[in-house]
Amino acid sequence: MKQIYIVGAGGFGREVFDWMMETFDMVEEYSFAGFLDDNLQALDGFSIEATVVSKISDYKAGDNDCLICGIGSPSVKKEICQSIMEKGGNFISLIHPSAKMGRGSKIGNGSVICPNVVITCDVEVGDFVMINLSTTLGHDAKIGDWSTLSAQCDITGFVEMGESVFMGSGARIIPSKTIGSSCTIGAGSVVIRDVAPETSVFGNPARPIF
Repeated sequence: MKQIYIVGAGGFGREVFDWMMETFDMVEEYSFAGFLDDNLQALDGFSIEATVVSKISDYKAGDNDCLICGIGSPSVKKEICQSIMEKGGNFISLIHPSAKMGRGSKIGNGSVICPNVVITCDVEVGDFVMINLSTTLGHDAKIGDWSTLSAQCDITGFVEMGESVFMGSGARIIPSKTIGSSCTIGAGSVVIRDVAPETSVFGNPARPIF
């Protein structure tokens, strides 16, 4: 039997715990070992039947271990997950059974696809991408590694997104736009122009804010 660990015991990590229980066979194929988080008290006061079993820095990979990333921040999850992989950690993807995926679409390793996400045809989702509740990805979109798309985002056809992009809840990108690496798209924004790398935009239409 394989053991699952969730890396990160914050708010998103607790959400991932619920989606994990609904996605994997937790009786015959998998068992849940616990959370990895450098804050050993991260779950105190929350109604979750799980514990932080180790600091991330102390984790030692086992042969039957499977890791799921429960961190939303692109830069933080990249730093932490790369350090774990360098020590032999094995990450897997979580694709909730309510998510829909069209023909020809691909999802990279270590990604988390939450409930009611719709990924249409010929979409490329990179490694360690988080796509939260009810977000939609139109045909031929490309999402770079380490990116995080919050709930109810709308990425339309032929959008190309670089690595480590963060999209706030309800943000939208019109077709065929390019979003550079390490950009932040503010919640509720509507992107109608290409966004240069390392730029933060907000509003309707979205404009650079810093």
